[in-house]
Amino acid sequence: MTPPTPRLEIRNLRRSYGGRAVVDDVSLKILPGQVTCLLGPSGCGKSTTLRMIAGVEKLDGGSIVVDGMVIADADTQIPPERREIGLMFQDFALFPHLSVADNVGFGLKAGSKAERRMRIEELLARVDMLSFVDGYPHQLSGGEQQRVALARALAPRPKIMLMDEPFSGLDNRLRDGIRDETLSILKEQDTAVLLVTHEPDEAMRMADEIALMRNGKIVQQGAPYNVYTRPVDRAAVSFFSDANVLRAEVSGALARTPFGRFLAPGVPDGTLVDIVFRPQHVRIDFDRGGQGPAPTPSDGTAARAVVSRARFMGNESLVEFHLDHDGSALKATVPNVFLPQPGTVLWLTIRRDRCFVFGV
Repeated sequence: MTPPTPRLEIRNLRRSYGGRAVVDDVSLKILPGQVTCLLGPSGCGKSTTLRMIAGVEKLDGGSIVVDGMVIADADTQIPPERREIGLMFQDFALFPHLSVADNVGFGLKAGSKAERRMRIEELLARVDMLSFVDGYPHQLSGGEQQRVALARALAPRPKIMLMDEPFSGLDNRLRDGIRDETLSILKEQDTAVLLVTHEPDEAMRMADEIALMRNGKIVQQGAPYNVYTRPVDRAAVSFFSDANVLRAEVSGALARTPFGRFLAPGVPDGTLVDIVFRPQHVRIDFDRGGQGPAPTPSDGTAARAVVSRARFMGNESLVEFHLDHDGSALKATVPNVFLPQPGTVLWLTIRRDRCFVFGV
């Protein structure tokens, strides 16, 4: 069976400034109706990648392909207005002299005046802005302007939508609803979406696929579950959540820690490795006097720890410890309210099936 043609494909994309590679050999494929999140810290090259795809930034190498046709490479540069690509950047830049309706309808060329008006009102209703249809941008809050800009980008039904942190101006009460409605509209239209964000929660919520970017390169790519549960390195674990790290020396293919030995196959004796695990995978050993769940056999050896601080975070409590063994700092999250006093001694175990072993 022939694999489907990607709606958007970027191949070995490169861009440098002053001899420094900002985007370094980046490749991606996005199918119609697929949402891919380009996730990474500020300055890693995400927005530059988007601008090259949009055509507002020239590439130094590689190619950009839409529905099998090259739109940009060393010899080709189709102008932005002919790429059928929708743009939703952080600087939403509504036209101040146009009404909300005229802003949304700016890119609509086909259809009668009545049909265009129907499309405008449909989109404004879906982003909860229909009541402002005849207003002007200066009458709107920043979040309201952002929703109008979103409707404007969606109006022409673009084949591809590029979104650079488009929901950052929305308050938490509105953000989830607007994000979900936006995805619904885009998937209905079979639009390929490339969303740039530095927020892991947003990527996990929205993406069919995550491309984790660092220092101009994609370091890991896959479904959100796989990227989260099979991180490529210690930095990938830490980007998605807090991480505990225990350093250990390997002997006989085993790394010894206060929580027992961890397999390190193929690692030479004397090599240092990091055992990395998330706070939610630290368990309080009920059988040894803790106030938490009993350990399972997979949790291995219990280690004695002293509470240094505990805070209630809303849905869970965050407890910070120091291990008796070597003073290593450790964090654990506990459901609901659990606030032991500093100095309290507890025994801890960790979910060994949720630990990662990485070379230092």
